[in-house]
Amino acid sequence: MSKVPAVKLNDGRDMPIFGLGTWNSPKGQVEQAVKDAIDCGYRMIDCAHCYGNEHEVGNALKEKITDGTVKRDDLFITTKLWNTFHHPNSVRPAFEVSLKNLQLDYVDLYLIHWPMSYKEDGDKLFPLDANGEFIDGGADFVDTWKAMEELVDSGLVRSIGVSNFNARMIDRVLKNSRITPVTNQVECHPYLNQQKLKAYCEARKILITAYSPLGSPARPWAEKGEPLLVEEPKIVEIAKNHSKNPAQILLRYQVQRGNIVIPKSVTKERIAANFEIFDFMLSDNEVKEIDGLDCGRRLCLESAAINHRDHPFANDEY
Repeated sequence: MSKVPAVKLNDGRDMPIFGLGTWNSPKGQVEQAVKDAIDCGYRMIDCAHCYGNEHEVGNALKEKITDGTVKRDDLFITTKLWNTFHHPNSVRPAFEVSLKNLQLDYVDLYLIHWPMSYKEDGDKLFPLDANGEFIDGGADFVDTWKAMEELVDSGLVRSIGVSNFNARMIDRVLKNSRITPVTNQVECHPYLNQQKLKAYCEARKILITAYSPLGSPARPWAEKGEPLLVEEPKIVEIAKNHSKNPAQILLRYQVQRGNIVIPKSVTKERIAANFEIFDFMLSDNEVKEIDGLDCGRRLCLESAAINHRDHPFANDEY
């Protein structure tokens, strides 16, 4: 069984460079997917409150810990604070819901899912106005971050980070924080390789975690006939040269760039195949060729929040 290399976070903790994503995974299939992943050798699972499946992840984790397949310390569990809970006094209660769902005593990494604050309205996660746009909740993500730091102080969270933040937003956090984010989880694939944001973050010892590394072909808003990364001729050619499939090339590409990567699948065979990326190397020229596919094509825009004052992609280059 392959062993996943670890990266060193800026707080001194180790994080596996490869793990299982759970966004957009069909309900009722996530629990088995997590079990299959752990059996394959995955040790990092990426979750979020708004995915609606933390409880399934928790059931799988409990079973695999109870039956002795893994110890809690073997696992690295990430989850995320949703946008409707950005007010500082809402952060810990929201986190405690996730902790209960996951059936854990602590999480290894807690992220602010997006910089935008949405109106808090009970259990409603997607509060929209009459125009179908998200309603601003009025919280400042800097204040949210300070509440995240308190979770670290409490021992309930080992490390904290952000997701979908641009460079300007990270700069605001850094200027107003005690704890530096360990990672910025962002959409990252050859069509959007995030080279400028990656350079900015790494200069500040913040690692990139790449979501949608395969181009998220199953995302609900995908358009018929759009180009698919796994069918990109250059990716297919490189895959043949290594006797690998295109998805494995796309995942290996992220690992070789030093990015943490979290592909999603609920299919046992694909979960296993995605894991088999540690027995080959892309050449420098191949990495350069894949970099050449970058065209700034963003697939996960959170478009209903495009007019929000803290939307990260509306006015900033990176």
